[in-house]
Amino acid sequence: MIFRIFLSLLLLLPLACCSDYHEKLLLRPLPGNALLASFNFRSNATANSFDEQNFRYFPRSFGQILQHAHTKELHLRFSVGRWDAETWGARPWNGAREGGTGVELWAWVEAKSDEEANSRWLTLTNALSGLFCASLNFIDSTRTIRPMKTFEPEGLHPKSMLPNLQLLHGVLPHEVVCTENLTPFVKLLPCKGKAGISSLLDGHKLFDASWQVMSIDVRPICHGDDESNCILEIEQTVDMVLDRERSKRPRDNPIPRPLPMDQIECDVSKPYHAEDSCYPLEKSSEPAWDLAEIFGRHIKGDCPITGDDSMTVCVNTQPERIINVFTNPEDQDFGMKKIPEENLTCFEPPSNGTDFSLSFPEQNMTTPLPLASPRIHAFRSITGYGQERGGIQAIIQNPSSTEPLDVIYLESLPWYMKPYLHTLRSQLSPPSTIQPIKETYYRPALDRRRGTHLELKLHIPPGSSLTLTYDIEKAILRYTEYPPDANRGFDVAPAAIRVLPGPNDAVDEDTRRRGIYVRTTSLLLPLPTPDFSMPYNVIILTSTVMALGFGGIFNILVRRFVAADEVPENKLPLALTALVARFRGRIRQVITKAMGNREKTE
Repeated sequence: MIFRIFLSLLLLLPLACCSDYHEKLLLRPLPGNALLASFNFRSNATANSFDEQNFRYFPRSFGQILQHAHTKELHLRFSVGRWDAETWGARPWNGAREGGTGVELWAWVEAKSDEEANSRWLTLTNALSGLFCASLNFIDSTRTIRPMKTFEPEGLHPKSMLPNLQLLHGVLPHEVVCTENLTPFVKLLPCKGKAGISSLLDGHKLFDASWQVMSIDVRPICHGDDESNCILEIEQTVDMVLDRERSKRPRDNPIPRPLPMDQIECDVSKPYHAEDSCYPLEKSSEPAWDLAEIFGRHIKGDCPITGDDSMTVCVNTQPERIINVFTNPEDQDFGMKKIPEENLTCFEPPSNGTDFSLSFPEQNMTTPLPLASPRIHAFRSITGYGQERGGIQAIIQNPSSTEPLDVIYLESLPWYMKPYLHTLRSQLSPPSTIQPIKETYYRPALDRRRGTHLELKLHIPPGSSLTLTYDIEKAILRYTEYPPDANRGFDVAPAAIRVLPGPNDAVDEDTRRRGIYVRTTSLLLPLPTPDFSMPYNVIILTSTVMALGFGGIFNILVRRFVAADEVPENKLPLALTALVARFRGRIRQVITKAMGNREKTE
């Protein structure tokens, strides 16, 4: 047994010294007792790893799908909730790792024709649907577009491959993200949630967050024109905003209950303070919280294949913030590093697999933690009333008072939501003589074949707000095309906005490749919906009438009526003889009555 453990440690030594896997957790307290937790996992694989069946760092299941679908670069997003930019500041990763509500997927597929690209795109969506237990197979031609300027490749592709790369984009705003998507996501990691920061990922905590995004990005990094010199990089990211007070509730007490009076700190300076009335006292100090209490578990040591020179857990807080380190058993085998210019305090969990956690006691802060201001604000809503026509209004604000903004605005609308392009209007506030719409790309929808694709290049002056409006027409669907919850409405995908870098923007090359993105909220479109109870009423009534009519005619045509004396003896039961006689008498009465009515009319 000891020999096996020693042999396994020897096998892990070359992985640790030549690691191509890195993971990092960034914790950042936000206003309103919120906490941003950003998990980042990144690993590399050489181009010949697939041919050599070497899936040490790159997941085999995911790599085989990309190889079979000829996908060179892929970006997948699972998103729930809404980022409150006015309270929380700028988005993590500048919105580059954020997607619209539901599931969003875009990829560069190698193909020589549009038909071949569509076929490989269909293969990719169906394979990813089975891998992540999601409804990605519903991304058909009606939900697929080919963006022109909104998305750029993050990877470095060989120049000989660029002419055959085709970008396809699809989104499912109605998809519900749940634990079934988290489990395969964690299984793609090398440590699979057993060690490292991935051991904190719990579905009960993740999906209790106010906002959360799970993203997967695969991109090549090639040097030169030779594909054998390429490195394939996969980056998995989980960003969530947790409510620290709500996360502290134990799992057996999920319903918040008010505290007893003796446990509430009251503001006694209020004139209405009494024994039976209490106004809670607002604390100026930073509340206490614990990493294990927030996530419900400790960090299970360090992932064995992580590089030794990396600090795994970083906290973005004030330099004077007291941070207590917890290890079980008490162990000092952890690293610590402070970066004052970035307000970061980083830690490296013990490499011997012991539990690791951080505790933050209650403390008065002299300096608030600065929040980065967002580059852009965007809002979108449906206008108008009625079941036939309506409109869309999008408001894009430039909060900078000195720098103008150039953005790309992308709309992907379903085919039953038909915009009128000639009604597109733009208005700047405050008014200006500048024409904000610089370029327009529009591809109209075809019923039940493809949706509407609209891309606009916009210019927004400093400190201005741009309002875009256009009219839409709502189509009437066939009754088989309505979902079971048709009266709820139909989800419309969020609009994607890309902020183009300006001449004075000081951004690094990695941020420039990723881009700065903002997604608006999804829309709920009401369509003319029939009363689905009427078809069932008609079916029941029609079936009843047909059964009665058909049954009577069938009995008359099939039955053979004979006289009682024609029936052989001991062949006809007494009860049946009486029934036939009664039936014959009834027929005579009907015929006699009908003949009498006819004589009277004549």
